Amino acid sequence: MKRLAAFVAAAIAFPLAGTGVAHATTPPPTGAKVQWIDRTTVAWPKGLGDPSRPHHLLHTGGRFTLTPTPGGLTPAQRTKYPHLAGYDAYRVRATPAQERAALKGALTAVTGDVATGVQIPGVLDDLYASAAGKAALGPAFRDGRPTLSVWAPTARRVALELDGRTVPMHRDDASGVWSAAGGRDWTGKPYRYAVTVYAPAAGKVVTNRVTDPYSTALTADSARSLVTDLADPALAPAGWRGLRKPKAVPLRDAQIQELHVRDFSPKGDYLAFTDRSSPGMRHLASLAGAGTSYVHLLPAFDFATVPERRADQATPPCDLAALPADSDRQQDCTGRTAARDAYNWGYDPLHYTVPEGSYASDPDGPGRTLEFRRMVQGLAGAGLRTVMDVVYNHTAASGQDDKSVLDRIVPGYYQRLLDDGGVATSTCCAGTAPEHAMMGKLVVDSVVTWAKEYKVDGFRFDLMGHHPKANILAVRKALDALTPARDGVDGKSVILYGEGWNFGEAANDARFVQATQKNMAGTGIATFSDRARDAVRGGGPFDADPRVQGFASGLFTDPNGAPQGTPAEQRARLLHAQDLIKVGLTGNLAGYRFTDSAGRSVRGADVDYNGSPAGYAAAPGDALAYADAHDNETLYDALAFKLPQATSPADRARMQVLAMATAALSQGPALSQAGTDRLRSKSLDRNSYDSGDWFNAIHWDCAAGNGFGRGLPPARDNASKWDHARPLLADPALKAGCGPVEAASAAYRDLLRIRTTEKAFGLATSGAVQEALSFPLSGPDETPGVVTMRLGGLVVVLNATPQRQDQRIAALAGRPCALHPVQAAGADGTVKAAACAPATGTFTVPARTVAVFRAG
Repeated sequence: MKRLAAFVAAAIAFPLAGTGVAHATTPPPTGAKVQWIDRTTVAWPKGLGDPSRPHHLLHTGGRFTLTPTPGGLTPAQRTKYPHLAGYDAYRVRATPAQERAALKGALTAVTGDVATGVQIPGVLDDLYASAAGKAALGPAFRDGRPTLSVWAPTARRVALELDGRTVPMHRDDASGVWSAAGGRDWTGKPYRYAVTVYAPAAGKVVTNRVTDPYSTALTADSARSLVTDLADPALAPAGWRGLRKPKAVPLRDAQIQELHVRDFSPKGDYLAFTDRSSPGMRHLASLAGAGTSYVHLLPAFDFATVPERRADQATPPCDLAALPADSDRQQDCTGRTAARDAYNWGYDPLHYTVPEGSYASDPDGPGRTLEFRRMVQGLAGAGLRTVMDVVYNHTAASGQDDKSVLDRIVPGYYQRLLDDGGVATSTCCAGTAPEHAMMGKLVVDSVVTWAKEYKVDGFRFDLMGHHPKANILAVRKALDALTPARDGVDGKSVILYGEGWNFGEAANDARFVQATQKNMAGTGIATFSDRARDAVRGGGPFDADPRVQGFASGLFTDPNGAPQGTPAEQRARLLHAQDLIKVGLTGNLAGYRFTDSAGRSVRGADVDYNGSPAGYAAAPGDALAYADAHDNETLYDALAFKLPQATSPADRARMQVLAMATAALSQGPALSQAGTDRLRSKSLDRNSYDSGDWFNAIHWDCAAGNGFGRGLPPARDNASKWDHARPLLADPALKAGCGPVEAASAAYRDLLRIRTTEKAFGLATSGAVQEALSFPLSGPDETPGVVTMRLGGLVVVLNATPQRQDQRIAALAGRPCALHPVQAAGADGTVKAAACAPATGTFTVPARTVAVFRAG
């Protein structure tokens, strides 16, 4: 969205009511620095103009006089708007009716020679949200007859353009909702709204023709909304009403596969999940049989960047397979069609509550609803529940852009504005403001629709830290109210987790209490934990040198020759990484007490992670463990950069399994990117959101390789690492063959079987974890590169070193012990050499191996 300026274009020549002073004497406004936060209060930045001069709000009908409020904002207002706590407060002298009228045009705050635009979300909430929050927006059906409703309180007029004709809409003054009721013949018809509204981005009153933010169906490429009843039996596949899902798994026990629809199959469509005989579905079924409980789908709502008709989708005009493994020509060729091909991760929302059309066999109509439901059925038939990745923290565009929906209906409301009136873009795109009542309502309503109408079993919130904690808790409350008898789903079984990162304009609770890692502890809503992830992989996702090593990539124990400090410094870093991994294995519990690698008695919260507490969770299930996800290099690619280049394919596979084990064998939920157990590579691409099928596809047939060596990754995000990448991509030994791929996958499935059948890995309380879990060999003498965990009647040894290691637990001397029967009878021949000596309590584990024993 363009900077909010030129607010008074329509008012410049309008005489001020009762004064005889013309607006022409007012200087043009700069930005939108003043905020009208409720019906009676304007928050005015200190130092903006002379406080002794008169202050006014100019509008197209005249002006409102502003009276200084001694002491500034009230305590309640400062709590609601902490970023405005230092602002001056002015009282607005106007009636609600006058304010409603003024909000339909340009607004300028003036004093002396200062003029600035006005931010209006707060006053809109005060005037309208109480009534609007109860409204049913979008298409609502009763006895087959639809009513279409849209919230547009600042609009001067809203008309419904329905299938080539214009239908007037009625405005409810209390809520600001415009509605039109129709007959059964409206069903299936395309429509959009013609919204006549003052648009700050245009500096004038415009008529925007916009689709419905609450659309339930769309035509191809989101050109029109469709009057669609999701309860229509024609949109329900056979067996939908009585669909039986796999038994719900508590979040603390969830094992999740993160999957992009387009990566999954050559066609990249919903119906690929209905073919039980396909390689991808057979593999998902095998993971489900081993203990995987959920498939997490990257964005599958309607997004902005992919042509939805297959005939309109471009393909790279090159013989990519014929090019050298270290060539830059693949990325150049795929880049030429990236804006028009069928591929994008989809983190650019257009309509939040309609399935994406490019994944449907026919995007033009509600058939995508039917096929999405068939996908959910297919996953359920394979033993898997469905999680959706949802992206309510930003929109594809704002202002008057063609891809802007919300901001063209209520300009300046749905987007989060900075202090100067510009749209916040810290999320990458035009940020939204779920702290505003109607954006928060949209989030809740949308999630409930997916859960109720599509039987989605969980939601992963993108950049959840940009949401208020209260908004995410409102989602939880709304889901909990859904019952099988009334709604067809048990809302309490729906799991929630998200990215609780703390950054941007909302950071450190600057605007509200955020849904960040520390703030969500104890809510039953999990956040991704980056602590053990970085310790396992090595370094961080933004390192200039990708060779920085960690626990599972050879730090100190198998150095790769990169400059990483002295051996003593590397050893110290490795031992600290082991402390981070121990905290991760507890479920990132803040209060868990153990002995760290320096011999100190510490809590999880006392262990440092880049200046923050490593432990932040209040209970198992608050933190979600992972070693890789769609962001940053795949685990295989990270290890390709970090392990010594001469590391054999078999040993690379073993280190991959060990890294995955740190997440899978932790308390709390764990997530793995689809294909990681099969050594999936994206040819070292760290940000493949728009890199096309060539770099992203999952290769289910190991004979086709694992995706490594498909050329240098796109220069856009990877050029600075090309010098490191070239010799690796050119090395044929790094293209994993069937042996390592199948071995890694089978070993991972064995670990899943142990994780999901041994109740000790799913403890329900922090007290139970403290009692059952310990690290008996921690302290200054612990073995660098080895973590040994005792968990009830189990002993887990993670040996990341290139040598066999003996770990003696004196307390277990004289007690029986044996390798866990799953591994003893499993697919990994190496782990079968692991042994224990009951007489001494010594556990011997081969190099690069994770072994689980029953002991005591």
